[in-house]
Amino acid sequence: MLAQEEFVEVHALRGRGWSIAAIARHLGRDRKTVRAHLLGERIPGQRRPAQADPFDGFEPYVRQRLADDPHLWGTALFDEAKALGYGQSYVTFVRKIRDRELRPSCGACGRTRGRPVAIIDHPAGEECQWDWAQLGDTPWGSRVFVLVGVLSHSGKFRAWLSDCQDQAHLVEGIDGVLRRFGGTARRWRVDRMSTVLVPGTDRVQASFLGVAKHYGVGIDACPPRRPNRKGVVEKAIHYIAQRWWRTAAVGSLAQGQDSLDGFCERVGDARRRAGSTVGELADAEPLLALPAVPYPAEGTMVRKVAANGLVAVWGNRYSVPPSVIGTEVSVCWRLGDPTFDVISASGRLVATHRRVPRGQGRVVRLPQHTAALEKVVLGAFTTAGPCKPKPNRPPSAAARAIAADIGGGVAHGEPVIDLGVYQRHIDQQNRGLR
Repeated sequence: MLAQEEFVEVHALRGRGWSIAAIARHLGRDRKTVRAHLLGERIPGQRRPAQADPFDGFEPYVRQRLADDPHLWGTALFDEAKALGYGQSYVTFVRKIRDRELRPSCGACGRTRGRPVAIIDHPAGEECQWDWAQLGDTPWGSRVFVLVGVLSHSGKFRAWLSDCQDQAHLVEGIDGVLRRFGGTARRWRVDRMSTVLVPGTDRVQASFLGVAKHYGVGIDACPPRRPNRKGVVEKAIHYIAQRWWRTAAVGSLAQGQDSLDGFCERVGDARRRAGSTVGELADAEPLLALPAVPYPAEGTMVRKVAANGLVAVWGNRYSVPPSVIGTEVSVCWRLGDPTFDVISASGRLVATHRRVPRGQGRVVRLPQHTAALEKVVLGAFTTAGPCKPKPNRPPSAAARAIAADIGGGVAHGEPVIDLGVYQRHIDQQNRGLR
């Protein structure tokens, strides 16, 4: 094998008219090696293998399998090759596939990767993009979603944390984000949300038309399988997840929302954009004024009543009567109303509570519920010890009387052993043998 520098010198000396033997003596190399490099039979820097590559015998099979399925995992293909007798390691196997470029590109996936893209011009105040994202494990143990709204022109974003993605919570989050913006863009661009669009179509859900009319906006659907069209909100979600959520030291939903609001104002708005900052560009956007009250979206949540007579709602716990402990109840609420109702499984109104700020971890007990729960607890209170685990308790006189009635007046007590019955049985057997 010749190094790259030696290969260059070999060609230079050959160009001066040196013989192959003279070049070999000058470099201290074998004449056959020099001749093979001059003829192009050897590649400089690559040593000729001492023996045949074991992968050569499997290359046609690997090439065919990858042609049949370009997405076939290397581990699955390695298992197939190993069953056919391939003896090298998995690392060597996949390196051979990569070096020999055996995996073809998928035409269907290639149309969505690396295709030309254009920078879309977003006029100021024209568009706001929306999308949900589920964050990872929370310190308080329950799942949490974040609704992100972004002004497409300036890139200013605000977000709303929620434990649910239904339409009522979506409207609540939209209103919360818009209040933080101080207005709304003229059009909303949404992902293929089933709470906004009829699944499989671009038509707006009838239940969401009132929301768009209330805020005076138009709805645009993002084209399917075209994430670049809503790249503004996609990038904002990625920025929030990596820049804020990964290091956020929060212990409740309320703390998370406060921390997120501070992050958006302190860090998000300070990003540089077009010779200015995101916050400065957003301040110059002509946004539409918001209605005085949010859209009165109605929602229902099913909750199970704990043993202490409390129901968890929006990061707080509210009391219910002890008669529904251990059952499921429905929490019915309307956006903008200061109260919500708790309905039992039979459809009976069991409690009406005034809402407290969400995520505070507060316990709200009504006096009548506290008194009823204390009465139940005190009524069941006793100082008697538990039953013994291994007692001897034969049927009582009452139980034996009932058993006698069931058996037709014959009370079943201890078994009676009559030896005469056995004697008659033996006599019958003896007479049969005679």
